[in-house]
Amino acid sequence: MRIDIITVVPEILKSPFEASILKRAIDKGIVEVHMHNLRDYTDKSYNQVDDYQFGGGAGMVLMIEPIDKCISTLKSQREYDEVIYMTPDGKTLNQKMANGLSLLNNVIILCGHYKGVDQRVRDVFVTKEISIGDYVLSGGELGAAVLCDTVIRLIPGVLNNETSALTDTFQDNLLAPPVYTRPAEYKGHKVPDILLSGNFPKIETWREDEAYKRTEQLRPDLLKD
Repeated sequence: MRIDIITVVPEILKSPFEASILKRAIDKGIVEVHMHNLRDYTDKSYNQVDDYQFGGGAGMVLMIEPIDKCISTLKSQREYDEVIYMTPDGKTLNQKMANGLSLLNNVIILCGHYKGVDQRVRDVFVTKEISIGDYVLSGGELGAAVLCDTVIRLIPGVLNNETSALTDTFQDNLLAPPVYTRPAEYKGHKVPDILLSGNFPKIETWREDEAYKRTEQLRPDLLKD
């Protein structure tokens, strides 16, 4: 998979891809992540990429021209499955969406900034709009990092144990069951006996039951789906 991220502040995005699972995925050649500074695609003085909004009002808006130039340049080099715009009024990211995106080959992620982008960018270029929650960030960069982490870890070969992602919370609309590790007893708090029994069919049944109970208690809304 190749991910091209268009941003005004690429510095914000460097850290997540220089450590842990994301770095390992890049080093293995499973995924490519490229940052594109929008200011490299403007011929305005002082590398201007934003302007005041028509009709008045507070806040600057990213202009269509540099975004058009950047996206057009990328599209001249390869085909893209999606052009994603990170925006608080997009469809909220969930596990089902991440599963689908992990199957794609080439993706562009456009990070909004200031008051957002010229609406014509969304009308002409964007194919999917994604939000990571009902709140506003200073820009779409942190949202893009969250999206990348969520998607990349699902790609085969990224996790050491590929079945791990299949048992994550929200897979099958259930929360994950409780998990335990050594020691089996700590200050009087014991691991459930079933997990130490070695009876794996019964352990799986226990986990399924616990996942359902947890979901019913903490996120009953998920069971409606």
